[in-house]
Amino acid sequence: MPTELIETYPLIGTAMALVLLALAALFANFVVKVLLLRLVNRLVSYTAYGKDAELRRHGVIERLANVMPALVVSAGIALVPNLPEFLVIVVRNVANATIILTVAMAVSASFNVIDVIYHRRPQARLRPMKGYIQVFKIAIYVVAALLMLATLLDQSPLILLSGLGAMAAVLILVFQDTLLALVAGIQISSTDMVRVGDWVEIPGQRADGAVIAIELHTVKVQNWDKTITTVPIRKLVTEPFINWRGMQESGGRRIKRAIHIDQSSIRFLSQDELDRLQAIGLLEHYLLKKREEQSEWNAGLGERAKISANTRRSTNIGTFRAYAEAYLRNHPHIHQGMTIMVRQLAPGPDGLPIELYAFTDTVAWVDYEGIQADIFDHLYGVLSEFDLRVFQNPAGHDMQRIGAVGESGGPA
Repeated sequence: MPTELIETYPLIGTAMALVLLALAALFANFVVKVLLLRLVNRLVSYTAYGKDAELRRHGVIERLANVMPALVVSAGIALVPNLPEFLVIVVRNVANATIILTVAMAVSASFNVIDVIYHRRPQARLRPMKGYIQVFKIAIYVVAALLMLATLLDQSPLILLSGLGAMAAVLILVFQDTLLALVAGIQISSTDMVRVGDWVEIPGQRADGAVIAIELHTVKVQNWDKTITTVPIRKLVTEPFINWRGMQESGGRRIKRAIHIDQSSIRFLSQDELDRLQAIGLLEHYLLKKREEQSEWNAGLGERAKISANTRRSTNIGTFRAYAEAYLRNHPHIHQGMTIMVRQLAPGPDGLPIELYAFTDTVAWVDYEGIQADIFDHLYGVLSEFDLRVFQNPAGHDMQRIGAVGESGGPA
């Protein structure tokens, strides 16, 4: 009876075959995912890969398991009776395209696993490969897209590939950013310009902080205020930027700051003042040597020594420079293996700059700022010992004092 019914109404047979094919696909999916996949996962759990949750979350095996239902449909659609030939071809091609897409996604997930494993290696910080992996993934999806298109059109992939030559200009235009980023990434990697963890400063992009990721198109910088700046990777090749890695690796961070001295307070020191300053431990050796040199020089002047302009005498500014340098050379947090210098810069309307040039023995930001502040706190406080004044433009309080003196009848 069922056979006669099917022969009388062939569409019923076709519908029943389609239902059976769908059930077979679901059964295959059940067997693979519920039974076989559980068995594979249990076996894999005894390996290092299976014990690593970060690797397992990419789901390479789970993605491959999705191939089975499509395989059943692709192989079984031809067995369904009374289906038009074109419909059989369409269903088979769609199933095959699904298989290609699923395999491409599984391969892409496997590249994610490779990336995770690679970044656990110590040299990954020196040679990040995330950009290359993204290029490989793009290539995989491009190839998969060509194969899927060829499968859906029921044409050979070679026919599509032969037409790519004519489309090269269009492809270059479409992928120009990717190509430029790829070239920039290769340059950065080969020249070791930037590594993950480097402190970089890119003024044109408002980026000042640590590099947290180097990807195909972008470099992510976490600024010191915890904001994230995303910089196109090619900007690191075409625009200037500062990489503070050398400072971090050297073990010392530079102090380069000037104290502006009021030039009207600069003068020669008297013998009594020199005696008082010589009692300062940091100046004792310097002043002894200086006074011996000056005495020998002045003794050779003869009668000309009666004119003070011909003699050599110590100034308060020169003695202060010697004190500041001795202070730096005896400071416990100044790197003694690097340059230490106290120098005069060209005088200007803001006074005479006395610049301190030295390096701390730490690169930690907070410690560096504290050491620098302590040094200048001390030097500003000790200026009065040399009868020197810091230059400062008149402020509102100064104007009030001048006005008060003028009102009292004193000199304005």
